[in-house]
Amino acid sequence: MTNCKVMVVEDEIFVATEIESVLEELGHHPVGIAMDAAAALDLAHMAEVALVDLNLRDGPTGSHVGRVLAEQFGVTVLYMTANPSQLGDGIPGTIGVMPKPVIDEELRQAIAYAVARRHSLPAEPPVRLRLFADNSNVQLTDEP
Repeated sequence: MTNCKVMVVEDEIFVATEIESVLEELGHHPVGIAMDAAAALDLAHMAEVALVDLNLRDGPTGSHVGRVLAEQFGVTVLYMTANPSQLGDGIPGTIGVMPKPVIDEELRQAIAYAVARRHSLPAEPPVRLRLFADNSNVQLTDEP
């Protein structure tokens, strides 16, 4: 499996640190935890993949953050939220949404899927991951 630089966009620190721990176990390189939109955009240039919650410390800014990360920074974005219906039919350029809570094995599968998509590798999405219909703009190169 190809390793990636992954940003965690999550305002619940215990959830964020658990995700970082799983990333490290899988051999990926966490680039940081962003608890709000400003922090996410500050870290954007370092990330290849981002796991993004919708409701952050500065409010429901996650959908916008994911769109900007994908469109302006070429980051492969996977949403992880307890409120997947807030994304409607999806955000162009992003992969999809994984409903929370996420058990450890689902988290591992979601990360593996996002990394595989990043590197144009074949992969099966986790069962509960809802893929967005229009994710044709998802970054599929090795370039950050």
